[in-house]
Amino acid sequence: MSENEFIDAFEEKEQPKKKKAAKTKKSVGNSGRFLISLVSGDILTKEFVLNNLSYIFYVIFLLVLLVGKGYYGKQLTKNVDQSQKELNEILGDYVAKKARLEEETRRIQLVEELTPYGLKETVNPTKVIRLKENE
Repeated sequence: MSENEFIDAFEEKEQPKKKKAAKTKKSVGNSGRFLISLVSGDILTKEFVLNNLSYIFYVIFLLVLLVGKGYYGKQLTKNVDQSQKELNEILGDYVAKKARLEEETRRIQLVEELTPYGLKETVNPTKVIRLKENE
């Protein structure tokens, strides 16, 4: 065998590997071409837009919903904050009125206020009458 025969046999073994490499380069080339057309603006040609018009309207609709959801969320947050402020104000009024009621209904103060009417505090403890039910 001559030297060329070995080289030819080696090249035949390498050719399938080159074909596989060429296929992968081609798929990378497709995505590269898409990226180039996107950056250059060729993607906005009349044919592309007309073919994908329903998809474009769907994406625009989703974007409008997204913006609307943001505004709705802000409005809900504002309403919750306002309701929380009102609740805190009402709670403050409740605590103040409860403290005033407890102060006015203390035993000593009630006795002082009721003495002009002739009412006195009892000194005898309260008796509880319990009846046994006949079984």
